[in-house]
Amino acid sequence: MSHNPPARLTALAARADALAAALEPPLSAALDVPRPEHPSPQLWRGAWLNLNGSWQFEIDRSDSGIDRGLRDRELAGTIVVPFAPESEASGIGDTDFLEAVWYRREIDIPADWQGLRPVLRFGAVDHDATVWVNGIEVARHRGGFTPFSADLGDIARAGERVTIVVRARDPRDSAQARGKQATWHANTHCHYTRTTGIWQTVWLEGVPETSIRGLRIVPQLSAAAFGIDVELSANRPGAILEVEARHLEVAPDTPAPALRAVPGALVTASARADLDFAPHLHLALPPEAVHVWGPGSPELYALVVRLREADGTALDEVRSYAGLRSTSLDGRAFRINGQRVFQRLVLDQGYWPRSLMTAPDDAAMVADIRLALEAGFTGARLHQKVFEERMLFWSDVHGYLTWGEFGDWGISGMGPIGHNQQPTASFVAQWLEALRRDRNHPSIVGWCPLNETHQVLHDRITVLDDVTHAMYDATELADPTRPVLDASGYSHRVRGADIYDSHSYEQDPEAFRAQQAGLAEGAPYVNRVELAPDQMPHADGTWSLPYAGQPYFVSEYGGIWWNAEEAARVEAERAEAERAEAERAAREAGGEAGSDQAVSWGYGERVRDEDEVYARFEGLTRVLLEDPEMFGYCYTQLTDVFQEKNGVVDFERGRKLDLARLRAVQERAAAYEQRED
Repeated sequence: MSHNPPARLTALAARADALAAALEPPLSAALDVPRPEHPSPQLWRGAWLNLNGSWQFEIDRSDSGIDRGLRDRELAGTIVVPFAPESEASGIGDTDFLEAVWYRREIDIPADWQGLRPVLRFGAVDHDATVWVNGIEVARHRGGFTPFSADLGDIARAGERVTIVVRARDPRDSAQARGKQATWHANTHCHYTRTTGIWQTVWLEGVPETSIRGLRIVPQLSAAAFGIDVELSANRPGAILEVEARHLEVAPDTPAPALRAVPGALVTASARADLDFAPHLHLALPPEAVHVWGPGSPELYALVVRLREADGTALDEVRSYAGLRSTSLDGRAFRINGQRVFQRLVLDQGYWPRSLMTAPDDAAMVADIRLALEAGFTGARLHQKVFEERMLFWSDVHGYLTWGEFGDWGISGMGPIGHNQQPTASFVAQWLEALRRDRNHPSIVGWCPLNETHQVLHDRITVLDDVTHAMYDATELADPTRPVLDASGYSHRVRGADIYDSHSYEQDPEAFRAQQAGLAEGAPYVNRVELAPDQMPHADGTWSLPYAGQPYFVSEYGGIWWNAEEAARVEAERAEAERAEAERAAREAGGEAGSDQAVSWGYGERVRDEDEVYARFEGLTRVLLEDPEMFGYCYTQLTDVFQEKNGVVDFERGRKLDLARLRAVQERAAAYEQRED
C-alpha cells in the first residue's frame, strides 16, 4: 500500500505552505495556548489577544446556576478552551447531557491599546450563550455554529483587568440546529458525541473608535477586477478608503523546503468614505497582474484596506486576501472560471477522536485536505456543521473546492407526518452569520443551507417550506455570486433552484447505473419515500418539487462499510443462525441486513474483503464519471467517525485503503468535462 503522494501533490502542498506563511496573521502575545493562530485570517488587525487556554469551569446539569450564584463566584473546576467539555482535549470528557455550563476568566487588556476599544469575540458557542463582563451583560447569542462579539469599550480600557463570565445552555429536547450531535445518550448510527459550550477560539481585538467593520469582496473575472464593499462604524467627513493588492508569486524553480510567496506588483484603488454607508472600492487589475484561482491552482492576492482622515491620518487598517474566481450556470452545466470542471467531492464531517468538532490543531485540518487530494478528490462538502474558518483558509491556499453548509439536523420527528420538520427562525439568523463570515473565501463554489429534510409534500404550506425559502433567498441576497442548493438530497422546496441533487447509497454498480440513467431525458433519480395507501391525504411519498433542468449531481453516494478487523471477526465467528438473527433484528430496526448499523455504521450489504471495496468504489464512481450530464459527485466519506465505518481512512486518519488505487479511479476523464458545448 503506497503512502507517497504524486509529485504534483507534493508541489501543491509546498505552494500552499508558502502562501499560508505569507498570509498568516502574526501570533498574539499569548503563545503557549492551544490553537494559537488567528481564527479569522481573512479579516484581521495587528492588535489582538488569543484567550484560549485554561478557564474556570463548572457544569450546571439542572440549569439553575443563575439562581445558585454561579455568575458571581469562582467556579469549581477548570477547562482547556476552545475544546468542548465532552471532549478529552478539554480535560473534562463528560459525555452525558449537559443542560448548561459556565466559564469564568480574568484578563488584562493590553496596556498599549490606548485609544482602542477592546472587542471580545467568540468563534462559536453551543448553543444559547450569555456573556457578562464585570457583572454587566454584554452579549446574548443563539446558535452553536456561528461567531458573535461584544464591544467592551464602555466597560474597560487599556491596562485594566476585567472578569469574563459565559453561560452556555444546550437543552436536550428543544428544536435546534445540532448537526450530527446525538440526541440519544450514546452515539448510534450516524450521530456522534455532543458538543456543549465554547468550541472555537475566543479572542480579544483592539478596534479603533472609527473602524472598518467588515469587507464584502466580490471577484469579477470578466472585468479582471475585485469589487470591495466596506462596512464602516461611521462616515467621517472627508474620510478616504484605500486598498492595496499584491499577487503572491511563488517561484516554481525554488526547492520545496525554501519555497516562499513573494508579493508582486502593487495595485491600488481608493474611494470617498463619507458619502455611502458602505463605500465601494473597484480594484481593477492590469493584464499582467491577472492570476485566476482554480482547483489545484491557488492564486491569491494579499489585501490591505485603510481608512484615513481627510488629512491622511490613519483611522483603521485591516488585512485580508482574495482569489479571482468565477462560477456560472448554463442549462445543466456548472462552470468554474468558464470551464466545465467535474467536481470530485468527498463528504467531510470534521470530527476528531479526542477533540470532537474542534480540530486539535491546524495540522489536522491540513492533513485532512491532503488525504482527500491524495485519494483523488478535488474538494469537499463540509458537512452538517459550520467548520472553523481556518479550514476555509487552508482550502483557499490548496485550491481545494468546498461547499458551505449548515448543521441543520436536530428538528426532525417533532410533528406528525407532513409536519415532522420544525426548523426555527434562528436557522435563518445563524445561516446569515455563516454567510457573512465565509462569503469571501474563493474555495467555496456553492452554498447548501439544509440537508435531508425528509418531509412529504402535501397540499399545505409548512414551516419547512417557509424556512427553506427564507434560507435560500437569504443566501442569494447575501451572495449572488455563487449557486445555491436549497436542500442537499431532499426536500427540494424552491421551484427552479440553482442546483438539484439526490442521495443514493445503492451498492450494486449496475443497479446504480440504471437508477441514474434518466438524467439525459430530464428525469433524474429523485429521493422519495413509500407511503401506505391512505397514510396521508394528498400525499404520495414525494419529498421534493420536480426537477426543472438545472445542473444536477449525486451529492452523496458510496458509504461503503469497511473495517478489516471487524470483517475478519465476523467472518470467523458468526454462525449461520447468528447471522439470521442479526438480519432479522436489523430489519426490525430499519437497518440493512448484515450491517449491525447501530454499532458499526455503513450503507448496504457489507463487502467481504478489501478487493471488493475497490471494485465497488470503481463501479459506482464510473457510473457518475461516464455521465456527460452530471457535473460532479460527493463520496461518503473521508474518515470513519466513531461507529461510522465508511471512511477512506479511519477515525485516527490511519490508512484503511490504498489511496493511490482510489485516485487512479477518480483521475479518469469525466464525460462531463469532454463535452464541446
